[in-house]
Amino acid sequence: MKQTTEKLLEKASRSVQAAEHLAKDGDAEFAVGRAYYAMFYAAQGLLNEKTLRFRRHAGVHNAFAEQFIKPGLIDKRYHRWLVAAFSKRITGDYGIESDLTAEDASLLIGQAREFLRAAQQFLEKKE
Repeated sequence: MKQTTEKLLEKASRSVQAAEHLAKDGDAEFAVGRAYYAMFYAAQGLLNEKTLRFRRHAGVHNAFAEQFIKPGLIDKRYHRWLVAAFSKRITGDYGIESDLTAEDASLLIGQAREFLRAAQQFLEKKE
């Protein structure tokens, strides 16, 4: 595994932990954002193994689908989760009055944890 990939997966892990702390403190909006970024960093890590890097979130989302979902290397639910979490992150970050709940945060944190685990397992099998 490339060193940058390892760093991205570590950052994803720290993002999950940060999301858990924020949720515990009752801050669902920011917990959702950190959960999204955990998925985003994990997707970046997977793409990094193929020497693919992108400047925009949409580039990562699309390349993740093209490189991993379309060929059936990773279950398609992970792409759905990534895109849905991005939408919720936008709501939490930019909305003045967000309707994100503790339940939303809990769901996304669980998805982020599973997404990261799936990325790690994929990369371990590859080695």
